[in-house]
Amino acid sequence: MGGAVGNVSNCVVILVDTERAVTARQHPSAPGARAAPASRTWPVRRPPALWARLIRSPAALLGMLVIGLVVALALSAPWVAPYNPAEQFFDGLTLEGRPLPPSGRFWFGTDLLGRDLLSRLIHGARVSLLIGVAANAAALAIGTLVGTAAGYFRGWTAAVFMRFTDMMMAFPALILAIALAAILRPSLWIVALVIGMVNWVWIARVVYSQVLAISGREFIDAARALGVPTPRIFWRHLFPHLLPTLLVWGTLGISTTVMFEAALSFLGVGVRPPTPSWGGTINESQSYFLEAPWLVAFPGAAILLTSLAFNLVGDALRDALDPTLRGRR
Repeated sequence: MGGAVGNVSNCVVILVDTERAVTARQHPSAPGARAAPASRTWPVRRPPALWARLIRSPAALLGMLVIGLVVALALSAPWVAPYNPAEQFFDGLTLEGRPLPPSGRFWFGTDLLGRDLLSRLIHGARVSLLIGVAANAAALAIGTLVGTAAGYFRGWTAAVFMRFTDMMMAFPALILAIALAAILRPSLWIVALVIGMVNWVWIARVVYSQVLAISGREFIDAARALGVPTPRIFWRHLFPHLLPTLLVWGTLGISTTVMFEAALSFLGVGVRPPTPSWGGTINESQSYFLEAPWLVAFPGAAILLTSLAFNLVGDALRDALDPTLRGRR
C-alpha cells in the first residue's frame, strides 16, 4: 500500500515539475515558475557555397576563365574583330592565289578567299556558343520531360518512352544528325534543333533512373496521399533533386554540342556559308591543309579550348554537387 502511495506521489511531483517548466517557457515572469534549464546549442556548420567550392579548383578556374573570354569575344565581336568577316581583301592572297600566313596586319593569316581568319573566328564563336547553348537546352528539355514522365508514371508510359529512347540510341548519332540536317535544310536554328533531337537520349536515361528512385520515397508517397497535384509534386519535390544532375549535364553537354556542330559544318551539312563557323572554316580549307596549316590549327584550337573549358567546369560542378565525390581531389 505504501509503495503505491509513493508511486502516486512521484507521479504528482513529475507532473508539477513539468507544468512549472511549461509555464516558465510560456511565462518566464510568472510567480513560482521554475526556470527551464538552458538548452545546449551546438554550432551549425553550414556547407560552403557552390561558388566557394568551385573557386578552390584550379581546373575550374581555368575553364571559367576560358569560357568568360570566349563569351566576351562573342558578345563584342562587331567591335573587337579587326575586319568584317565577309570582306575579301585584294591583297589578302599571294600572287599565286594562296592564303597569307600570320603577319602584323592579319594576325591569324587569311583564308582561301582572302578574308581575315581572326575576324571569322571571333564571329564564329557566336555561332558555336549559340548553337551549343540552344541545342543543349533543347536536349535537356526533351530528355527531362521523357525521363520524368517514364520514371514517375511507370507502367506502359515507361515502356513506351524507354523503348523509344532505346530505338533512338540504336541509330548512330552523327548519321542521324546528317540525315535530319539534309531533310530540314540546314540553318542556324535547324542545326541547333537537330543536335538537340539527337543528344536528348542520354539525359532521358539518367533522369529516368533518378526519378525512378526518388518517386518511391516516403515524402513522394505522402504528397500523393494528401492529393498534391502532379505538376506541384514535380516542381516542389522532384525537380530540386534533379537540378544538380541537370546542371552538370547542361555544362558538359555544351562541349559536346560545340564539337557536334563543328563536325556537321565540316561535313557540309551544318551552318551554311558565308556565315562564319569554326567547323565550316576547316571544311572550306581542306585543299590547303599542308600549304596553309594555320587554317586548321587556329579553328581546331578554338574548338579544343572551348570544349575543354566546359568539360573542366562540368567536372568541377559534379564534384561540388555530389557529396560522395566532394573532397577526393
